[in-house]
Amino acid sequence: FQNEINEVPFFDVQLPYELALKIFRYLGKAELGRCAQVSRTWKILAEDEVLWYRLCQQEGYLLDMSISDHSCWKLALKNCRAREHMLKTNWKNRVGAVSQLRYEPGGVLCDVHSCDGVVMAGYTSGEVRLWDTRTWDYTAPVLAAVPGPGGAGAPPHVSFVRINSSLAVAAYEDGTVSVWSLLLGREPIHHFQHNQRIQALALAPGGTAVATASGFEVKVESPDDKGFWQTPGTFEIQKLVNFLNLVPDVRGSPVAVAAAEDIVYLLRAEDAGKVLHSVYGQPVTCLDVSAREAAFGVKTFGWLLNEPNQSLLYNLETNQCVTKVGSSIGDFSCVNLHNSPPNMLVAGNKDRRVRVFDARRGEAACSLYAHQLGVSAVQMDEWKIVSGGQEGLVCVWDQRMGTKLWEMHARHPVRHVWFNSHSLITANIPEEKNPRGSSITDDDPSVHRKYRGIIYSYEFSVDQLAVESVLPICRSSYDELAGYNYNIGLAVPYDSI
Repeated sequence: FQNEINEVPFFDVQLPYELALKIFRYLGKAELGRCAQVSRTWKILAEDEVLWYRLCQQEGYLLDMSISDHSCWKLALKNCRAREHMLKTNWKNRVGAVSQLRYEPGGVLCDVHSCDGVVMAGYTSGEVRLWDTRTWDYTAPVLAAVPGPGGAGAPPHVSFVRINSSLAVAAYEDGTVSVWSLLLGREPIHHFQHNQRIQALALAPGGTAVATASGFEVKVESPDDKGFWQTPGTFEIQKLVNFLNLVPDVRGSPVAVAAAEDIVYLLRAEDAGKVLHSVYGQPVTCLDVSAREAAFGVKTFGWLLNEPNQSLLYNLETNQCVTKVGSSIGDFSCVNLHNSPPNMLVAGNKDRRVRVFDARRGEAACSLYAHQLGVSAVQMDEWKIVSGGQEGLVCVWDQRMGTKLWEMHARHPVRHVWFNSHSLITANIPEEKNPRGSSITDDDPSVHRKYRGIIYSYEFSVDQLAVESVLPICRSSYDELAGYNYNIGLAVPYDSI
């Protein structure tokens, strides 16, 4: 005859429901399941929505939702865990769809960048294209360029492209920089010019600041509160800049990290030209920046004369070296810090190895013999590593087992690798920008498209594959009777199978 709604029996003590709920907050999923078998009252308490909502948030699922968005958070957590297991299994077994984001009317791929599944590519024809791989609509809209003086002459090649959640930026061979807003359309919202060729381009991952390096000058551009673009800082560098990054999540004026041969600068508006690292005769070979740290590879004179090549990790708040990791005869060719798990760092080397470093121990957690030539792009998460090599090979590794899961080969070096839980984007960018068959006078510009570079998009989510797993040529609509990139007229458009 007790009040089971307001009072919960704990052996010989009757506790209020709110107090019993606070006790159950310290239990995990298995303990709550056992408690639900004790009695009907404990079952009601163990399946309370507040408890399972907290468990779902603690495991990193549905972080942007409130407790009222789901009627059964226990089922929501179960579905999230099942989806994560399914995606992990698909990654390991290479179960998914592969699409080619190829666009080649007379242009060779120059640079590729991606953010949250949106891919940006620049070509030698001067065109800049966008793909949204989160949907199956793989039409590539062209971002309009700023017309040149008088409109004469061929458009310049695209040197660099960068994209984040709100902006897209492209730098051209003639020193021109164009900025587009992903929310406002195809016309550029900002445009500026350098007198010399641009060596490096950087875009803040979550902000609106753009940094460029041309000659001995580094310029930072960002909009103010009213949307008017201004130049918070212009910095004079003693040497030519090889690598440039903007520090993410910075309040106030933007902060840039620039590597100019053997000097690494920390560029702030109030402290211009702050030298973060400088050792004469030891050039920097790669650079990456997170919110609080900067990682870069340093090339030494060789293991006979000096210490071997290393990767250095600096704290941007104290400007001090945190740790030196790696001991390799080859140069470190790529490093990824901002996408790696906390206290972890992954780097690729010209000695054909991928190394994962633990910054707390200052040593390599694992070393993988990855490629026939040097490693050119790399990224990791909690359990897997994706690496790309100069020979065009993309490898997916199980980090804890140290084994290769699968690989895929293309003709050109892999210059860009990006992935999240359910998708993977890789870009093979050719070294030669004027391949045979790219002339305007050639009969068919698509004959030698294998020399023009290619972008691959992998989708490991079965939810989309179960309905939409059809060939690209069969994704035509009734509005367009032409097939996908093949110049084939379909009598009956197969828009759904």
